[in-house]
Amino acid sequence: MPSLSRKTITLGTGLRGSAAFALAAALALLPALTGCTRLETTSPSTVRAAGAEAGAAGGGPSGHVFGTVDCRKARCVALTFDAGPSENSPRLLDILREKQVPATFFLLGKRHIDTYPELVERMADEGHEVASHTWTHRILTDLTPDEIRAELTRPNEEIERLTGTRPTLMRPPQGRTDDTVHDICRELGLAEILWSVTAKDYKTTDSDLITRRVLDQVARDGIILLHDIYDGTVPAVPGIIDALKERGYVFVTVPQLLAPGAAEPGEVYR
Repeated sequence: MPSLSRKTITLGTGLRGSAAFALAAALALLPALTGCTRLETTSPSTVRAAGAEAGAAGGGPSGHVFGTVDCRKARCVALTFDAGPSENSPRLLDILREKQVPATFFLLGKRHIDTYPELVERMADEGHEVASHTWTHRILTDLTPDEIRAELTRPNEEIERLTGTRPTLMRPPQGRTDDTVHDICRELGLAEILWSVTAKDYKTTDSDLITRRVLDQVARDGIILLHDIYDGTVPAVPGIIDALKERGYVFVTVPQLLAPGAAEPGEVYR
């Protein structure tokens, strides 16, 4: 879940010793326990409306082409996968190709992009959106500006080298972000994409449970967070796809979900 902004919490200066420690510990747990945040995010429908208004005003569509789906009319959802590629990714890509479903991949660099470069190329070649999940999965809000910049720049360079296209989207590890991260993303031309549906597949290998969690949460414009690095996730994907198609949902990439608008660098979406 997104963390509180660096500007949000200030510890009282009059606290000493164990009392200060206890308060600091409690505040550190807030995001995990409550999900509370003052983070401002923008919904896909808001982006689409702004893009349509720009087009009506004569500026033309500001975002990606529709392809075969107009999410202003269709019930769209976006499948997204974090922290790959991995040894499970070939099977996932086979499933997505068989089901004719596009996805958005937020890739890690170390031990992933550099270990499976052929899978990065395949993701792009088969029409999926390839984006960044940083180089080493360090929590960006704990880093200096230079460290944040390095975590974001290196995967972008490698993805561009492999696919010919530089990513415009990123997902911060654990969804933790703040004003400093926003500023650096704006500088690097990156928009931050969070999620509205999570199966918490990092806590279970039960594919049926992962499927149920997704189906219980999903709604129109849902951005579904999964991880193809975990053993229970990829086996759950066919059932998720089939059940959502039966409900009338259409699968799109994140840029397609936002069209005719587009994600703006330094802004946060979910």
